[in-house]
Amino acid sequence: MGANTSQVSDLSDNPSLKALVGTESISENDPFWNQLISFTFISPTSSGESKLLEEAVIPLAKILIENNPRTGNFGALVRIFLGRTKELKISTECQDQLFIWQAHNALFMIRCLLKVFIREMSEAELHQQFSYQERAPGSCGGELHEDLLEELLSNLVHLIVEVPLLDITYSILFEAVTVLLVFFSYQLFHKDILRDGIIYQHIMKGRCMCLTSRLVKTLLYNFIRQEKCPPPSTHIFEPKAEGGLLYGLASGVASGLWSVFTLGGAGSRAGIDQEHDPLPLSNQSLLLLLVLANLTDGPEWPNPYRQAITCFRNTQDTSSLPVEQPHTFQINFNSLYTALCEQQRSDQATLLLYTLLHQNANMRTYVLSRTDMDNLVLPILEILYHVEERNSHHVYMALIILLILTEDDAFNRSIHEVILKNVSWYTERSLTEISLGSLLILVVIRTIQFNMTRTRDKYLHTNCLAALANMSAQFRCLHQYAAQRIISLFALLSKKHNKVLEQATQSLRGRQGESAALPDYAQDLSVIEEVIRMMLEIINSCLCNSLHHNPNLVYALLYKRELFEQFRTHPSFQDIMQNLDTVIGFFSQRLEQAGSDLSVERVQEVIMKGAQALPKDRLKKFPELKFKYVEEDQPEDFFIPYVWSLVFNSGVGLHWSPHGIELFSMDSG
Repeated sequence: MGANTSQVSDLSDNPSLKALVGTESISENDPFWNQLISFTFISPTSSGESKLLEEAVIPLAKILIENNPRTGNFGALVRIFLGRTKELKISTECQDQLFIWQAHNALFMIRCLLKVFIREMSEAELHQQFSYQERAPGSCGGELHEDLLEELLSNLVHLIVEVPLLDITYSILFEAVTVLLVFFSYQLFHKDILRDGIIYQHIMKGRCMCLTSRLVKTLLYNFIRQEKCPPPSTHIFEPKAEGGLLYGLASGVASGLWSVFTLGGAGSRAGIDQEHDPLPLSNQSLLLLLVLANLTDGPEWPNPYRQAITCFRNTQDTSSLPVEQPHTFQINFNSLYTALCEQQRSDQATLLLYTLLHQNANMRTYVLSRTDMDNLVLPILEILYHVEERNSHHVYMALIILLILTEDDAFNRSIHEVILKNVSWYTERSLTEISLGSLLILVVIRTIQFNMTRTRDKYLHTNCLAALANMSAQFRCLHQYAAQRIISLFALLSKKHNKVLEQATQSLRGRQGESAALPDYAQDLSVIEEVIRMMLEIINSCLCNSLHHNPNLVYALLYKRELFEQFRTHPSFQDIMQNLDTVIGFFSQRLEQAGSDLSVERVQEVIMKGAQALPKDRLKKFPELKFKYVEEDQPEDFFIPYVWSLVFNSGVGLHWSPHGIELFSMDSG
């Protein structure tokens, strides 16, 4: 390893690596192993660096696959790592970097080899690679009494939950999390959801299961802490000038083979993404957490990691549980809430927020009790506002989160009490002062209009309208622009309805006497009329429940009253139009009585006084608009492909072209 290697392409000629993958067995007591794992480097943290490394490792790994059944060198490397980790916790407490450094390097090499193994072989064949041992010439080999694969998995989980996160342990904790992700990455090579397997069995039922709650808690805290990758001098062993610390190893190792992978080092190539993730452990921990949470239930046992995520409680919650829940634990909800608010730019943080709101009643109650909901809602709205730049699943997650939040009436009231100043990312119009509720309405309507002109996704329409419907009875003091946009959306729908109706009529006339089938205009009309009906119900709900709080909506309604005339006699809208006719007629009469050439201010004054005078019994009561998010509307395992698409696209540690990528092309269709 002391040989200076300046190019990634030189890996295949390195004598130490050639010995590892070669035809000769290497005893675990051989000094070779100390030399092999004594190198200084920083793990790749960009897709470009990872790809360079993987391309160089592939030919070496393939040679090892061929020779390992006779040499057992891969198993020996794993046992060398396991041997170093036995003293890891004590080494951390004593600030002894040597064991940490060597254990990290061994695990990094295991990770690089595993990624190729998993691509090249089945789980059963991988299991065999762990079982091979050094075999003397002419011998049949002895029985292996340990399951080295399970031992490694268990050791990694213990490492993650027991070794504290410090500058000197950051890299090895990152590697441990990443190697677990690599083990699960068999999913990337299969079009069907994997519901069983050796690794699945070990994680779900084996020795790892007793650490379920501690692992979930640790991964959550890694996400909460948002620790940046420390500078190299604080988490990598640096050879000292006086020597001796490395059992006499040459200090030239630091500039050897692996130094080409230091950030910005000789391994950099023009044109390769050089943007590095500043929070690799936090983001990788979150990805592993999402993978664990979305493992499928077994035939006779539920997913313990999902159980842990659905039932953990706040550290300030001192109440006793009526029924003991499996794998429960406590965590600081305030810290978790803060991290969720700060990290909504990423898909995985938004998916975590969705998971917690949907599945953990304790967290949902806590979030809805916060008085600073704007810190959470504003990042979600910004995702929707920049819908053109986001993938469809990120947009869906944001919408579902809003739908879940709007199921709560207290939330719907409180968002109109939060006043925002100068929302910088909203550029369509200067909003110097607007309530959070009005801004939410504006962004959701903008999303609907974008969907109408671009994606035309009924599922997206449904979620947007459901959120508006849930809020409608609590609309309060709507901003003038928000009120205008509600009516403008109705105008757009009305125009689209008329256009489709005209196309259907012209097509019918042009095809008289022809036997060819007509385009399915009836279905298009049905969809549009369903959306129009929903918009009328939203406006009606606001007028029936909070008319006196929303003079701007009444003003916008009167200003565009001609839009509603064509729907007055339409059989699909007659009932709901009665209330709108009543309101329009009542206020139109009062404006006529107030005289002509009225100023905007005078019109608003008449509307505000009229709102107090309109008898409530004049408006027909309709059932309350309430829509609840139901996960049953989605196929089973809906989020598994989404989670793995995030892992695949993360650019940290996992970068290859899986055979089963068709399953994980999330934006197709």
